[in-house]
Amino acid sequence: MNSSELETTVAGPIQLIGMSYYFDPQTAAHGQEHGLNMFEFYGIGRAGVLGDPSVADIQDAFWFFHERAITGLWTSARAKIEPVTGANEHLQAAFNYADRVFANIDEATLRAFADAAHKVIAGVPSGLYALVDGYRNFPVPSNATHAAYLGSILLRELRGGVHIHATREFSIAPNEACFIANETIFKLHGYNDDDTPERTHDLESRMANAEGLTTTMMASYLDVLSDDECSALATGVAAMNSAIANPPA
Repeated sequence: MNSSELETTVAGPIQLIGMSYYFDPQTAAHGQEHGLNMFEFYGIGRAGVLGDPSVADIQDAFWFFHERAITGLWTSARAKIEPVTGANEHLQAAFNYADRVFANIDEATLRAFADAAHKVIAGVPSGLYALVDGYRNFPVPSNATHAAYLGSILLRELRGGVHIHATREFSIAPNEACFIANETIFKLHGYNDDDTPERTHDLESRMANAEGLTTTMMASYLDVLSDDECSALATGVAAMNSAIANPPA
């Protein structure tokens, strides 16, 4: 399996795996312990890896969200909990989720995936993708399950950062990218009917080009992996994706 084939195989599942804990009921309960609803916990947890950023910095990192969504995701949460604390609590919720859902996955599978994922991330230059840099501030856990899940979160953020770059390259506005990608997510990202772009052939063509550039760039980052490491990454993704679909009782 070459790097392009690997990227095509894992892109969708990594998106799901890396975000699957966000709105899990136990994650929501963890946030409630700090007076945060699930959206506030998501916002402070994910943006808090940047430290205590400005709203403009968050808007840049959360490129596909409308600025009005930042109020609910960040500003209200920032009044309740210190951002770095929120980020640590959110990552702990991620590890708690992984402990439950991936309990039946062989440790060697998770360890091999984690090693491959973190090798990819180590090869990404700093200063390109803010959320990747933010999550890289957390040490890789010695626990294989936690290391694997942090690796999946980082790979998801990497692809997100790459996709932001790609849409900008093709002059695609955030509302356009979000609408073409998923009309349901469009509303969840803070857009309303007035923000709806016209779905033109030109826009769809530019989005297809942006997706192609995203795949090419991600494949270039995966090039650092050996054949065995590519296999380990794919095997780990398949195992975690299956566990999410059929979690332990």
